[in-house]
Amino acid sequence: PYDDFIQIDASVNRGNSGGPTFNLNGQVVGINTAIFSPSGGSVGIAFDIPASTAKQVVQDLMKDGTVQRGWLGVEIQPVTSEIAESLGLKSDKGALVSSAQEDGPGKKAGITAGDVITQVDGKDVASPKELARLIGAYQPGKPVDVTLWRDGRSETVKVDLGTLPSSDKQASADQQPSAPPKADTLADLGLTVTRSDDGKGLVVTDVDPDSDAADRGIQPGDVITSVNSTEVNGTDDVAKAMADAVKSGRKAVLMQITRDDSNRFVALPVAKG
Repeated sequence: PYDDFIQIDASVNRGNSGGPTFNLNGQVVGINTAIFSPSGGSVGIAFDIPASTAKQVVQDLMKDGTVQRGWLGVEIQPVTSEIAESLGLKSDKGALVSSAQEDGPGKKAGITAGDVITQVDGKDVASPKELARLIGAYQPGKPVDVTLWRDGRSETVKVDLGTLPSSDKQASADQQPSAPPKADTLADLGLTVTRSDDGKGLVVTDVDPDSDAADRGIQPGDVITSVNSTEVNGTDDVAKAMADAVKSGRKAVLMQITRDDSNRFVALPVAKG
């Protein structure tokens, strides 16, 4: 997630990885890393690690014998124009927190799912990739100010960054909740749902293929856990959240979806009138 490659059109072939790329002044600007090629030979598309990144890595290795990067402990996703609209954001910049890892630095500082990270130490966050790059540039233990968009306003929390784990520990659970027989239809959204076994959230049992929900990737088996930051345990909760959105002038609602133990947010337009 911390890559920031330079694309070059120099002739780079197999076996050139690790070699330097120079500018016209003879300065090293990058380290050959990868090529795009259907045949294995150069077609004028290659990628370099920036020299500034390589320099920092070398300094870390010489000093500590290892490369350590700051870690926030959150899963993030892009802010689309629909998501920005549903949250009252003026632009689609930032990184939307889909989940915060238990006992992670972000969670300890109060960052929760649904927050949009807009700045780190005063530096604007344009995208999830930008956030990863900013956080990764800090050393573990470094306190940073993280600016969030939450509940229609901006606030800042201080986070003591952790150490980026050497490998991702992801759950391998592959189970989906079993649905009770009775199902309800959210006609305006093109969804058929039923209450989950534990009574928390709504399990999607069917998706209208011509609906906005289908276009945005919602699938049977997904669990809707909240709408506009409000927990949902029945279709009445969804209807109320949609009505409140219309009253406040919003054109979309933000749904929190759980799939295979992972969270993500999906913005769905609401019909007025």
